[in-house]
Order: sequence, then C-alpha cells, then structure tokens
Amino acid sequence: MLLDKLLRPHTETPQNHTGLVLMGGGARTAYQAGVLRGIGQLLRTHKQLSHAANTFPFKVLVGTSAGALNATFLASQAASGLDAFENLAAFWLKLRSHHVYELDAPVWAKHNLLTAGWVLARQVRAHSALLDNTPLVDTLHKAIKLQAIEGAISQGLITSLAVTTSSYTSGMHWTFVQTKDEATPDPWRRADRRADMQPITIEHLMASSAIPFIFRSVPLWVDGHREFFGDGSMRQSAPLSPAIHLGAKRILAIGVGRPVGQTERIHAAQGEPTAGVIASHAMAGIFHDTLHTDAEQARRVSQAVLELSPKLRQALPYRPLHVLAIHPSESLDQVALRHAHLLPKSTRSVLLGLGALNDHMGRSNDNAAGLASYLMFEPGFIHSLMALGEHDARAHSRALLEFFAMP
Repeated sequence: MLLDKLLRPHTETPQNHTGLVLMGGGARTAYQAGVLRGIGQLLRTHKQLSHAANTFPFKVLVGTSAGALNATFLASQAASGLDAFENLAAFWLKLRSHHVYELDAPVWAKHNLLTAGWVLARQVRAHSALLDNTPLVDTLHKAIKLQAIEGAISQGLITSLAVTTSSYTSGMHWTFVQTKDEATPDPWRRADRRADMQPITIEHLMASSAIPFIFRSVPLWVDGHREFFGDGSMRQSAPLSPAIHLGAKRILAIGVGRPVGQTERIHAAQGEPTAGVIASHAMAGIFHDTLHTDAEQARRVSQAVLELSPKLRQALPYRPLHVLAIHPSESLDQVALRHAHLLPKSTRSVLLGLGALNDHMGRSNDNAAGLASYLMFEPGFIHSLMALGEHDARAHSRALLEFFAMP
C-alpha cells in the first residue's frame, strides 16, 4: 500500500514532470505566495537551470483549500513564466478581508458570548454558515482567467491542474483534474479517495476552500448526480498522491502548518476553555498538516528502492520519487498573535465575544490565535507571511537549486 501510494509505476505515464503541491489554510496560504516569489527570484539568477529563460517551472499543479486558489491562479498565469509568481504576490498584497467574506455584526454589539452567539446565529440563518463568502466569488472571477488554463495546457506549459475537495454527501475525498484529453489518466479510485476529470471552475475553488462551519458547502456534479462539498483539507490523508498519479517525478510541496519538529507553546489557561479556544483547536484539527508525514514516507521508500541493485530496481514497476517540502520556520499562530488587532471590526467583535481575542486592542488569546490566522486577510498579516515565505525560500536555496537541477 505504501508503494502504491507514494511511488509511481513505470507503466502509468512516461513523463518525468515537476509537480507543485500547495496545502490549505485560509489566509495563512499567503505564506506560499512568499515562498514562490522567493523561488522565482532564485531561478532568475540561475537561468542555466531552465531550457529557456523565464520558463514556468512546474508541469503538474495540485492545490487544496486556499492552496487550490493559489494553484489555479498560477495555472492561469503559466504563460507569464516566472512572472506568474510575482503576479500571485501582487494578488495577495491587494487582498482584504472584505474581498473574501462579510460578517454583519452591528457596531453597537457588546463583546460577550451571548451577543456573539446572536450574531452568528443570524449569519447561519441567512447564509447557512458563520460567514458569507459571496465576495470571494467575485474576487476569483476577476483574478483568475479560466480560459488561460486551457491555453496553458494546450501549449504544454503545464500538463494538469488538480483541485481537491471533500464530499459531505458521500464522505469521499475527491480530486478534480483538468488536463489534455489524450493525456488523461484513468481516474483513480481508492477506499476513501476518488478522482474525476473536469475543467476547473470557480465552483470547484469555492468548494475546495469552504472551511467547515465558516463557509457554506458548494454543490458539484459527480457520477451524474449532485453532491455537496467542503474544504479539501478534510480527510486528506495523502496530499502527494494526486501529483504522483499525474506523472510528477519530483514534487515541491509547501505547507502552512506548524514548523516541523516544534510543538505549539500553549500557555496554561485558568478554568474552562473559551469557545474561541475550542474553535481554534477544531481548525487545527481540520487543517492538520499531513504533508510532513507523507513526504517522509516517500523519502524512506524511495531510498529503499535506490539501495537495491540496479538489476532488481529495473525489474520493479516503481521508481523513486523526489520530494522537497517547505514549511514555515516560525509558528503562523504566533505571527497572527502579533496582528490580530488588524481584523475587521465586525470579525474582531465576534471573536472577542467568543473569547478568541482578549483585550481592548483585539489581541488574540495565545491559545486561540489559530482561529484568527485563517480569517485575517489584512495587509500587515499578509506582508508578514509573505516575508517569512521569502525568507524560508532563501534558507532552502541550496535544496531548491538541487531540486530544479535534477534531470
């Protein structure tokens, strides 16, 4: 099963593509834009790594949740080459919370649990979710030219774009793939994971990024009937799998979870946890980053294959997979903690009532900072995330150069 999940059979596809896998996490995925911007700057100074200057370096793009928005934006910008990364950064730098969601909380509302509950109950009645993300539909339509994705695939700039989402109707984790008809692999099917070949639409992106409880579910058609979908981070046990199925021999994956090898420093709270603290822990569970585990398994199995004799290795139907995973070097919850006062007034008011913020400046409760980090699309926070991403790209420059230099 491990080989089946993490190593690609020789017979499945002849290509040796470079894949990009972008994990989910709401506003936290601005970090990915920073990493990719740093990679673009690195590649510009090492043009010998590309067959042509300014070439877009990824053939297979896979995204989950807000990572799906980033992946789809890049697919639509592939004709711009390395400028695609600068364009993604520019998109994030212009983004504001009101471009993503609305929360109708009266300015007179007091900051207590009763008022917060009343405001959220009214939101749920009106929008079937805690927040109304209708503004995001307009934002994505303006930012992403879907027809350009088909053009990029037709020209061979990319081979495929995949977006993952989870069905509330069936409990299945789906991957929707846009690729050339003649290059279409057989849709894979596992016990809890399936794929379908469909042109990616704004509806797919809204479904993939529909954080449970926060944003409403989105209907999509599969197997001739309609199912309702939510965030692709749910039930995502094998984030590298779609890229492998689509022919990636080497994969760059960018997560937005906690730094590898670190545990979150939680300050002991007195008494019962607030609703905000509980919600923050729930979000951490939904967006639990399985990337590190999946990448580590890929490395171990690939190394085992490489240690076999050439004759035996040639006889096997598998070949090694090279994975480079980049994670934040600093806790994004702690970054959010420093910027929580930037939240929109209505959002800040409700979070104060829930106990996710704890003083008159709207600073976040240490134990609940994660909740704010998914919803804060404000310049100060976005700038900090992108700066951290660029820093981490520079810190991984040697590994990145080796990655892109691979045949």
